[in-house]
Amino acid sequence: MTIHIPPQVTPFERPPEQIAFHRTELSVILSLYGRMVAAGEWRDYGISCLKEVAIFSVFRRTAEIPLYRIEKRPKLRSKQGMYAVIGTGGQVLRRGHDLKSVLRVLERKLIRAVE
Repeated sequence: MTIHIPPQVTPFERPPEQIAFHRTELSVILSLYGRMVAAGEWRDYGISCLKEVAIFSVFRRTAEIPLYRIEKRPKLRSKQGMYAVIGTGGQVLRRGHDLKSVLRVLERKLIRAVE
């Protein structure tokens, strides 16, 4: 029987960093979320802060897979843009450098024809 002891982090070492959404980014996302909840489209959300990506997942029901994922990947900042909206099947619906313009693909769901 062997016992593994996890390595201790000394005061001079930095723990692994996590990517997170900034307050201004969250206010833009939560503004859209509130409008979609009021329209009856979305009901729940989850936020994941990982080592390379921050994810805001949107659910129709709590027990389902996410309808959309809004991802922030700072490593893609200089290439394709660090923000992306990803659909249920994993397809990238929109990617770009500006969060508001990337989220416009989801705002189109709010606009409906009135008969």
